[in-house]
Amino acid sequence: MTRHWLIKSEPYEFSWQQLQQGGSTEWTGVRNYAARNNLRAMQVGDLAFFYHSNEGQEIVGIATVTREHVPDPTAADTTWSSVEFAPLRPLPVPVKLQTLKQDPRFATLDLVRLGRLSVGKVSPEHFADICALGGVHLEEP
Repeated sequence: MTRHWLIKSEPYEFSWQQLQQGGSTEWTGVRNYAARNNLRAMQVGDLAFFYHSNEGQEIVGIATVTREHVPDPTAADTTWSSVEFAPLRPLPVPVKLQTLKQDPRFATLDLVRLGRLSVGKVSPEHFADICALGGVHLEEP
């Protein structure tokens, strides 16, 4: 069963465009226990919204998990984990954080209620609704 997530990146550090150009990336540097636990729960084939934080504040694409968690090579110990992602497709219409905050359907979305969490869960219903807002049909991820 595919699960759904949201990963955040500041576009001046690592953008959706860079993920598309590189073909994949190891998601390193997460230093929050809740976010780390979400990384550890990911399985190959899970889908993740790619969110540009700070600049843009919008969901701009969908990535897929291509390798499950391993110890983060940027950490001094094995407390932290990293996951590998590959781009799946951009959202034809980026979905702004403000749009989600104004829609009561998304009140329980991690991005809305836990704004500082860099790796969050997304329910299947929220995933479908955000895909629709972004111009993506679930049959063609």
